[in-house]
Amino acid sequence: MRTLASLAAPPLLLLAGTGSASAHVKWFCAYDVAGQPRGLEQVLCADFEWLTVLALACLMFGCLAEGTPLGGALLNALDRVTARIRTDTELLVRATLGFFLVSLWELGGIILTPELKTDVAWIPWLQLAMAACLIWRRTMPITGLGLVFLFSFATAQYGLFHLADYPIFLGIAVYLIAQGLGFKPFDIRSLDLVRWTAAITLMWASIEKWAYPDWTAPLIAAKPQMTMGATPELFMQAAGVIEFSLAFALIWTPLVRRTSAIILAAIFVSAIVEFGKVDAIGHSGIIVVLLAIAADDARATVRVRDAAWAPAYYGGALAAFLALYYLGHEVLFDTAVGQGDWPVI
Repeated sequence: MRTLASLAAPPLLLLAGTGSASAHVKWFCAYDVAGQPRGLEQVLCADFEWLTVLALACLMFGCLAEGTPLGGALLNALDRVTARIRTDTELLVRATLGFFLVSLWELGGIILTPELKTDVAWIPWLQLAMAACLIWRRTMPITGLGLVFLFSFATAQYGLFHLADYPIFLGIAVYLIAQGLGFKPFDIRSLDLVRWTAAITLMWASIEKWAYPDWTAPLIAAKPQMTMGATPELFMQAAGVIEFSLAFALIWTPLVRRTSAIILAAIFVSAIVEFGKVDAIGHSGIIVVLLAIAADDARATVRVRDAAWAPAYYGGALAAFLALYYLGHEVLFDTAVGQGDWPVI
């Protein structure tokens, strides 16, 4: 078995290469959602466990640091640096989403994301009309309702399991409706709702990296430098753990989630350098959401017990998403999990 030291270096180095892995593989490679996912007994291996422990240690360290004077100083610095983004968050969301929708209209034949193809001629024009509605604050809710409609339309065409990749669109829809009408759904800030859907989106996507690592094989073959010298197997495990951990951090304490949002935004932007226009259009929405999270100056009292509870919440989230993914796939596609038996955890 590898030592902890030998496993500590790859995740740190692979963080730089995770940008390539964060390019949505379904946009660039062949995939089969109904295909048999890799068995859990293969996913939950020794490397996976060490990587998870390292990620959890980083999460706990960040949480503990937040309650110190250093943590307060870092939050104050973030507040100053991101002041303009915070002031103009709504404007940035509207402008970016307008760019996104106009780009979909220009490309044509796409429902929300590049792999969701359609021959319905009026879909691009609906997306252009939705972009126009973002010009005025009062018509923002129309765009939000349009996103809900397109999400539902795509679900009917491609199935619920496929669209489980994209709940962030529903979060953005709620944000636009709430901001346009000036109310708090369930007395929750609209930005917090978007933050939760962004976290769910990325945690679900990370499971896919473990369940279907072969989907990314053509990308690794074409760009072997993205693995930073690690084996493809270790790279995909690390990419999934990093993405899941950063996504989970989005629902944790203020400094932790803001730091996570900055790292994730940098990862997505670096993926654009590798994969170009399609990736820029497809990920523009989540990038602007991550910038809004990074600029959010909401504070909360952080105690030692928050760090102490981190393993339980993190482990619970990991177990829940693995169970939802594998059981959901088995129910919807009538496939056996792994070799037919769930591993003992």
